[in-house]
Amino acid sequence: MMKKFSLTALAREQLDRAANEGSGRSATTIFGGHEHILRQTVIALREGHTLADHDNPGEATLQVLTGRVRLTAGHNEWIGRAGDFLVVPDEKHGLDALENSTVLLTVAKKP
Repeated sequence: MMKKFSLTALAREQLDRAANEGSGRSATTIFGGHEHILRQTVIALREGHTLADHDNPGEATLQVLTGRVRLTAGHNEWIGRAGDFLVVPDEKHGLDALENSTVLLTVAKKP
C-alpha cells in the first residue's frame, strides 16, 4: 500500500507539539518500527533542548528539515541547517537544537 506524507506539515505539527512538552521535543515515526530494519522518524526540538548522548542502533542519517542543529560525537561536532544531510557516526552521539528545529532521522538497524 502506497502512503504519502508531507514532511513540511509533519515538521510543523511536531514543532507545535514540542512547544507543549516539558522535554522540548516531539517525534513521530512515519515509516518502519521495531519489526522493520528501516525506520524514519520526524523529530522536533525546541531551541536549547537536546537529545542526550546515546548509542547508534545501526546506520543512521539526519536530514535537517527546519532550523539549525549541532550533532556531536566525542570531540567532534557538525552544524546542520535546513536542507543539510548529516551522516550519524557509528559511536555515542547527541543532538542539540540551536534554534527551533525539525529533522528526519533515518535508521537501518544492524541485523
